[in-house]
Amino acid sequence: MTHDELMALPVTFPLETANRALTLGRTTGYSLAKRGLYPVPLLPGRRGYVVSRYHLHRYLGVTPELTAEAAADAA
Repeated sequence: MTHDELMALPVTFPLETANRALTLGRTTGYSLAKRGLYPVPLLPGRRGYVVSRYHLHRYLGVTPELTAEAAADAA
């Protein structure tokens, strides 16, 4: 998953999306979740597990990067 894709994630998203960001296969991701060993905290969702963008970004060490244009606008 690219940096731009990670920044565009909604506040919470399904486990499948987190698996893709963490390069985990579907079976591995669900197995880790079921055993309570998933690398980020999981939240109960209506249709299974959901992950918060905050926890995924924190685990991956992702931070928003200012583009040259955004930095110029801020100045």
